[in-house]
Amino acid sequence: MASTLSRTLFPCLLLILLATISSHEAYTVTAAHQVPNIGEATVDDLRLAFKQNKLTSRQVVGFYLGRIRRLNPVLNGVIEVNPDALYLADKADHERKAKAPVSFSRLHGIPVLVKDNIATKDKMNTTAGSFALLGSVVPRDTGVVAKLRKAGAIILGKASLSEWSGFRGRAPPGWSARGGQGVVSTSY
Repeated sequence: MASTLSRTLFPCLLLILLATISSHEAYTVTAAHQVPNIGEATVDDLRLAFKQNKLTSRQVVGFYLGRIRRLNPVLNGVIEVNPDALYLADKADHERKAKAPVSFSRLHGIPVLVKDNIATKDKMNTTAGSFALLGSVVPRDTGVVAKLRKAGAIILGKASLSEWSGFRGRAPPGWSARGGQGVVSTSY
């Protein structure tokens, strides 16, 4: 299960990395503690900072929300942000403080983006980048989202994609009605 979860999480974690790439900047948590390059921190780096009380999930989520606000007008990489992201971060911080069993999970309190064609049963839309599905209600989380939530990950938002995952084929790569033209990299 761990290897299956790792294989399904890699694309999600890659999306959050792509959505947050920018200049090398430091993020000050408090005057006493600094977490350098939080945008480049690994999951293990974040977990260690959580364990040492140098960082909270709320601070990490706030950092990434700020990055999305700054970079998304240029990159068009995020279609929608989870309106409950900060609440979920506070919940993760509370669980960690209470030493709840879920707080020992490797992804507990870690924000991730999922593509907009991956169903989430929450306040976010699942549209595959199309206005045709805006406002539709999905019956449940997809399997990967259910596993992410069970592991304590915070679904930060929906990443853009080629509309209908490029199924219609006439639009340029990275374009969707909801997200506009995203910056596309051909060097994977």
